[in-house]
Amino acid sequence: MSGERQKKGLWLDPRAKIFLILICVLASMFAPSLAYQFALVVLIAILGTFFGKWKYVIKAVCFYAVICVLTVWIMAEMTGTLRTMFIAFLGLFHKVYACGMLAGIVLSTTKVNEFLSAMNRVHAPKKLVIPLAVMLRYIPTIQEDWRYIKDAMRMRDVSPSLGGFLSHPGMTVECIYVPLMMTASKAADELSIASVTRGIENPNPRTCLVQIKCGIADWMIMAVAVAFLIFELCVRGGVIG
Repeated sequence: MSGERQKKGLWLDPRAKIFLILICVLASMFAPSLAYQFALVVLIAILGTFFGKWKYVIKAVCFYAVICVLTVWIMAEMTGTLRTMFIAFLGLFHKVYACGMLAGIVLSTTKVNEFLSAMNRVHAPKKLVIPLAVMLRYIPTIQEDWRYIKDAMRMRDVSPSLGGFLSHPGMTVECIYVPLMMTASKAADELSIASVTRGIENPNPRTCLVQIKCGIADWMIMAVAVAFLIFELCVRGGVIG
């Protein structure tokens, strides 16, 4: 199953995904210019398309393109303190956007049992693995609860949008954000208890129905990521003009 196209898209070893996130952090950190940041986002979008997340990547790339245009306009037209303030904020935004985009793809395509089996292969400590495993289930659970809360509040004519918050801030906080915070706290406790019940702390080696190994697709994608990082470092160091 490793590295093959399934019904929902490409499958990669969870260890390869973690490696890609680390390379993405370094590539974003050492990007010589905004063009390389955008190229990194495009590469992540291509990977997301192979995973079957084409709606997600279209929205992400379009949003980032707007931010890039805004950044170029601010650098060309603005001056003084306001320009410095926007450049500082946008500079941080550009550094973390690609990493967040890739992390979103990884979280939505990685199952907990596959992740635990992969971490068991590399003998990762339980103190690191257990919080990450709970997080993999926590975020989708909160997203599902958020959709239910929004649907319920729309029946009461309470909009979760920015316009609804500005027009009725008290009602929005009371009917949407307070239930969301209570649900988030309850979900964290329930997921922790469920994980312990299902034997997440069991010291014995884990088994998994999915064959966990790095295939050709894993090595090829990791090689492309490393090549992009090396190219950035060469450009940044002046080796490539």
